Amino acid sequence: MKIAILPGDGIGPEIVEQAVNVLQALGEKFELETAPVGGAGYAAHGHPLPEGTLKLAKEADAVLFGAVGDYQYDSLERALRPEQAILGLRKNLGLFANLRPAILYPELAGASTLKPEVVSGLDILIIRELTGDIYFGQPRGVRIAPDGAFKGEREGFDTMRYAESEIRRIAHVAFQAAQKRDKRLTSVDKANVLETFQFWKDIVTEVHKDYPDVALEHMYVDNAAMQLVRAPKKFDVIVTGNMFGDILSDAAAMLTGSIGMLPSASLDANNKGLYEPSHGSAPDIAGKGIANPLATILSAAMMLRFSLDKAEQAERIENAVKKVLAQGLRTADIYEAGTTKVGTKEMGAAVVKALG
Repeated sequence: MKIAILPGDGIGPEIVEQAVNVLQALGEKFELETAPVGGAGYAAHGHPLPEGTLKLAKEADAVLFGAVGDYQYDSLERALRPEQAILGLRKNLGLFANLRPAILYPELAGASTLKPEVVSGLDILIIRELTGDIYFGQPRGVRIAPDGAFKGEREGFDTMRYAESEIRRIAHVAFQAAQKRDKRLTSVDKANVLETFQFWKDIVTEVHKDYPDVALEHMYVDNAAMQLVRAPKKFDVIVTGNMFGDILSDAAAMLTGSIGMLPSASLDANNKGLYEPSHGSAPDIAGKGIANPLATILSAAMMLRFSLDKAEQAERIENAVKKVLAQGLRTADIYEAGTTKVGTKEMGAAVVKALG
């Protein structure tokens, strides 16, 4: 089993190192190969997604990704900025389904910004379509407005679009995920304003006919955002488009106490995937040894489960994380009085030890 290791920028190398240590402690035979990506890719090869890195990602059975983004590259043209690397990987690998579980561990109930009675026991899954919508739609750019109230002025524009097959395939992923959970799916749209999402709603409704055992609810995105804060446990599985999913998944992250606890998986049609923490590169704390590696370690567990057919080993990692939290170990982002504050390496080492 070949795993491409792409640490990236900022805290990426620190947190990926701990996830690799955990993988190596499992006793499995993995072929691990590392390559630069993001700002590191630009520094080494003049491009955020070097040809060799993309080749490795395509050849590997799975990709473990850190984070990209570095202030020093903000002045580059958009195509060369570090963030373009992750968009390029999604597109070239066909990673259309982003799975982001939001689970609140009992030990972290006090770290959430919401009252414990509102979030205790939280376990939801957000499924975000990843290769369409306004992020990839064409045409886009800056031009002189050809019409409208501000005709003749400069304007920026992007295009929101979804093909029927794009919606159908993400809907199938979502319904099948719901079948393995509590059999409840909420499709989030803005059908009252956007033609694209009226189309989305119609297609998801059609696909629902193939899954009569799953209860389907449609919800506007503004209401969904409110309900995530008001009563998050009413959700089981949420499916939505690229832009709405980007926003809602980060909102859900804070329900768990810290975005440093949220793993994610981005899958293609054959369950080959790229696995990364939901947070960014956090260059302001890079090199300080205080970043939380648990989201990356849990992403490695998702990789074992979804792409490498190692569900038992995935469960070993997840149980080790629970054990470490029960021992009261906390990185700075989830620290509270009465617990023990540790750094990135100490937390990673504790998980390795808890594997037994």
